[in-house]
Amino acid sequence: MKDPKEVSPPLAPGLYVVSTPIGAARDITLRALDTLAAADVIAAEDTRTARRLMEIHGISLGGRTLLPYHDHNGAEMRPRLLRELEEGRSVAYVSDAGTPMVADPGFALARAAIAAGVPVFAVPGASAVLAALAVSGLPTDRFFFAGFAPQAQGRLKTFLTELANVDATLVIYEVPRRLKRFLEVSVEVLGADRQAAICRELTKKFEDIQRDSLGGLAMKAETMVLKGECVVVIDRPQTDGSADHDAVAAAVADRLGDLSFKDAVKAVAEELNLPRRTVYQIGLGLTGRGDEDR
Repeated sequence: MKDPKEVSPPLAPGLYVVSTPIGAARDITLRALDTLAAADVIAAEDTRTARRLMEIHGISLGGRTLLPYHDHNGAEMRPRLLRELEEGRSVAYVSDAGTPMVADPGFALARAAIAAGVPVFAVPGASAVLAALAVSGLPTDRFFFAGFAPQAQGRLKTFLTELANVDATLVIYEVPRRLKRFLEVSVEVLGADRQAAICRELTKKFEDIQRDSLGGLAMKAETMVLKGECVVVIDRPQTDGSADHDAVAAAVADRLGDLSFKDAVKAVAEELNLPRRTVYQIGLGLTGRGDEDR
């Protein structure tokens, strides 16, 4: 392998947040490869994974430093990485897979770099959140990433209860051994009819997408062989069509004297426990106020 400095342009000093594949090794951008080849220092959540990825793509360390940076050593490693940055070096950070900072230990490192006045650059690429949304068959115009589901059942129920009326498609990470319980609690809290998708092993050889209602998925989980990383995508709450048009319109009109159209819609949706888009559509009929405040 060639010396990386011979094949890649130099990088400006700063922290580079580099996205890596979530499965297929070729799902990496040319810019990410250039960054890994040219960075003065590479920090990785798992140095073995980073080294293997670089080997696959023919990138040599060439005597450069490869440092571990993860949840267990972050407090110890951040000062060292910040020194490298403050001395004018370029540092590339990679997580195990996907885009760093999304449910990832690199968040504290980026915050520390920003606080120190160090430039932080995104090198975008693969993301399990976006990949799951793309294949779920559920609405993507508005989504809410809720991170990893809590382990304790009581906390899980509270977690889902807080998400129940979010007017957006939900994206949640879960591990296979807890998926069956997650679906059972989801049925209890969100309802058996809410549409959802289980996206497993995305971009890998045994990629599997299961689309059904939460009730249907909970039944399938009884016999499903579950391995690999899972992303659960859940549709937003659906209105049953029973919203009283006149009552909603009156409630919006009543608030327009003190609030903007947008804030009035939000307040009425929360008060009447209705999807915000339903209230918005009804409110648009009030003297055209909606067009002014989108």
